[in-house]
Formats: sequence, structure tokens, C-alpha cells
Amino acid sequence: MFYAIVIIAIVVCSILGLFILIQNPKGGGLSSGFAGSNNIMGVQRTGDFLEKGTWFLAVTLMVLVILINVVIPKGAAVNEKANEIQQKIEKTAPSQAPLNLPAAPQNGTGK
Repeated sequence: MFYAIVIIAIVVCSILGLFILIQNPKGGGLSSGFAGSNNIMGVQRTGDFLEKGTWFLAVTLMVLVILINVVIPKGAAVNEKANEIQQKIEKTAPSQAPLNLPAAPQNGTGK
């Protein structure tokens, strides 16, 4: 579920970026190329569609980000699972006595 929401958020980000790049800032941009064909197939105002689409995608992205924050796996649950695995390993592993190694090599020079 978490990964599906993240993928949807990435797709929404990509589409939002395209919508923003297509919009014309102060009369220029990619949408100015469609100015002469506003009457084709019933399209009256490209700017309104792009603006509404941008707002819709921005709100959708914000909702997805909040949803990801709610659905994200919590660290405590992961730590509990790790603790359970560690306890199982300790129960099944034979106990080994620590080796008593000298702290410093004894070579007779005292160094």
C-alpha cells in the first residue's frame, strides 16, 4: 500500500511539472502555440484548463503526502520485529564463553 501511494505521488509530481512547464508566463510559453487553434474540437481557453489542472494536481499531491505520512511504516514496529529476531537467534545459538586474551603482548621488554 505504501509503495503504491509513493508511485502515485511520483506520477502526480511528473504530471504537475509538465502542467507548470506548459503554462505561459506573461504571454509566452508552450501554450502560446495553441492560441490559433482555440476553436478546434471545442477548446476555448487553454489557460483555464491548465490552471485548474495545476491546482487539482497540487492539492492531490498534498493529500498524497499526508496519506504517505499516515501509512508509512513506523520505526517502533520495525524495532520490535528486529528485537524478536534477535531473541530467536540468541535462544538458538549456543552460548560461547569469551576468550581471555592478554591486553598487551608480553615480550619481556616491558613496552
